[in-house]
Amino acid sequence: MDFQFDINEKMKRYFLIIFLITAHLSYAQNNRQKIRGVIVDKLSQTTLPGATVQIMNEVEKRGAVTNEKGTYVIPDVLPGRYELKISYVGYKDVFVSSVVVTSGKETILDIAMEEDVKSLNEVVITANSKDKTINSLSTISGRTFSMEEVNRFAGGRSDPARLAANFAGVSATDDSRNDIVIRGNSPVGVLWRIDGMDATNPNHFASVGTTGGAVSALNTNMLKSSDFFTSAWPAEYGNAISGVFDIGFRNGNTQKRETTVQLGLTTGLEAMTEGPISRSNGSSYLIGYRYSLAGIAQAMGVNIGTTATPTYQDLSFKINSGETKLGRFSLFGILANSSISIEGGSSNELYGGGQSTDFRSKIAIGGLKHFKQITGKSYISSTIGINYSGTNQLNYGMDSLRNSYSKEENKVARTGYEFITNYNLKINSRLFFKAGMQAEYMNLYLYNKIRRREGEEWSQIWDYNSYTTLAQVYAHLKYNISEKLTLNAGLHAQQFFLNNSFSLEPRLGLKYELNNRNSFSFGYGLHSQTQPLNIYFLQTPNADGSYNYDNLELGFTKSNHFVLGYDVQPFKDWRLKIEAYYQHLINVPVNTYPSSYSMLNTGASFNTDLEDSLANTGTGRNYGVELTVEKFFSRGYYGLFTASLYQSKYTASDGTERNTAFNGRYVANFLAGKEWKPGKEKRNAITTDIKVTYAGGRYFTPIDLTASQARGREVLKGDEYAYTSTYPDYFRMDFKIGFTLNSRTKKLSQSISLDMQNVTNNKNVFSQSYDDRSKSVSTTYQLGFFPNFIYKIQF
Repeated sequence: MDFQFDINEKMKRYFLIIFLITAHLSYAQNNRQKIRGVIVDKLSQTTLPGATVQIMNEVEKRGAVTNEKGTYVIPDVLPGRYELKISYVGYKDVFVSSVVVTSGKETILDIAMEEDVKSLNEVVITANSKDKTINSLSTISGRTFSMEEVNRFAGGRSDPARLAANFAGVSATDDSRNDIVIRGNSPVGVLWRIDGMDATNPNHFASVGTTGGAVSALNTNMLKSSDFFTSAWPAEYGNAISGVFDIGFRNGNTQKRETTVQLGLTTGLEAMTEGPISRSNGSSYLIGYRYSLAGIAQAMGVNIGTTATPTYQDLSFKINSGETKLGRFSLFGILANSSISIEGGSSNELYGGGQSTDFRSKIAIGGLKHFKQITGKSYISSTIGINYSGTNQLNYGMDSLRNSYSKEENKVARTGYEFITNYNLKINSRLFFKAGMQAEYMNLYLYNKIRRREGEEWSQIWDYNSYTTLAQVYAHLKYNISEKLTLNAGLHAQQFFLNNSFSLEPRLGLKYELNNRNSFSFGYGLHSQTQPLNIYFLQTPNADGSYNYDNLELGFTKSNHFVLGYDVQPFKDWRLKIEAYYQHLINVPVNTYPSSYSMLNTGASFNTDLEDSLANTGTGRNYGVELTVEKFFSRGYYGLFTASLYQSKYTASDGTERNTAFNGRYVANFLAGKEWKPGKEKRNAITTDIKVTYAGGRYFTPIDLTASQARGREVLKGDEYAYTSTYPDYFRMDFKIGFTLNSRTKKLSQSISLDMQNVTNNKNVFSQSYDDRSKSVSTTYQLGFFPNFIYKIQF
């Protein structure tokens, strides 16, 4: 699979057109906007005609009533922040605070309401209760995050993964990539799901077998509020042992055409357009394109971690059919490519480390989703799609005479063809049932050969091109035993046809609400995951020139999650949450002979895992306690404090328990922000945000300097030293200041922000490596002070 797209003259003309449209907007009539959306039942997804939507923080409360299609419109709303109340007979009232209205874009707010089991209690969601996930089958260790949070928090780089690093139990102390460590697990254990379809890795500069990258390929201006799970997730999610991102594209505006243009040093130059295809049936389009501006940042003297200039671009889209006789269809996708050529440089650089590398990566994710309401209480949802990721990498070495030579060629391409379907039935107000299946037919091409010095024979690591299938089925039942006690129970099964590995995984969740402010939760889940596909096909040469695939029979790594949580809302707009967990990992691949190696440490470095002769006999355990104290955005400010104390251990084939590479032991985050509304009209906003992160240094295996000097390459100390040393603790402070200008007379809004990351220029250690040119151990540091400028205009 190959694809290319280029900015060049076409994009220049496109941006000129946008500029002319912007100038034309000076003739618009006013700056008032609409708040509109649709109200549905959270479980059955049927619309709720007759529901009332009220603005609560205006002197004269006003609102709207949903029509026969469940839609509502509140017109002529001035720019600002609002609190809404949604009511419907027989359902719990919903309060949504911090609804942002700007003059440049309509505010689309769709609400899912929960039917009352017995009494008319209020439920507070969205900005007031982030533990209430969009997925109604989650009990514990889940959180909803909005795209406003992704773009608002300091240091986030408009990246959902970096936002999640602020949550309890999550650590991301790698400035070079957005890999996240959840409760001491490898980032490899994370599942990405986009509009119901599993995605291998939606990031630029992504390597084989990883789930992160240097820059996210997800355009946050096109995403809707999404879910993030850290443990004991519902039965519908499989093939993951660490965490789940459940991301969704929003629909384009179904009533008017809108445009967004954004300029950012990290996200690049962006143009996005959306609007109706047919207003009568609610069909719409949403298309966004981004092109990197890293070269401009370098020209301004900003240190981006390398003297090489990375380039990346992506195109995202969603086409929504609206209501048809056959149901609703949506076509969505991401096309992305990235490249960088690093020529030597300093061994202290974050990217490259003194090595020369040519790296290219491509992503193609696309799906066609269908939703059909069968009855007033049931519906079916299905998706077919393609999921492609490919890399082409050539690494160069340098001998003692400083002559360059090629030392590694690596080509990887993974193409998955997916089919997903699920059936949903709301039996009554207490009982809900969901069942589904998923199959992915995967083509994998692997080619890799290496050598340690010029003139040496090449060693073939991979040379494989074939197909295999992963199939998954599940069933989940939600039962409101009483108005205070809720049960979630499910079963997930999956089979990997490469070696016929099978896993049956029970899931259980219980939540008991003492009252409207206090609740206890318990969760258990058995989760399983295949190994990164490249691991199965490592080749061991035989004397006759043939190869053995010693890892071909590896089964699933499995993990038992146990979680206990307590949640309290002590005051209005405040929340305190405590969770304690224990995770026991089994069937972990380790060497068949005594050693310190374990797959639980995969992803701790840029190096590709090349271990063969593995068997599923290793174990691991993670345990800890987490605290979240949050002040939701109200009265012009917000605050968030999260802290985690944890341990992450593994036992390899030699029977010794050690720290994993991801055992940071502790991490704490503090975030706060303030918004001022200057002037009499209060239509503009000045914002300041701060973030402080302090995390324990990770464990690593020290370098044997004497042996490295003798062999002319890096040699680590023996198994007895494996993961016995720690890097210094990680500290970073980010500060962001922004200004939003809502036009007084036009439907146009502009925002500008300066996100100053690592404002103290703290030198956080990234890694240590052996430099054969200087015959010494070199220390690589994380990014220093990094200013990220963002300008956005919407009309």
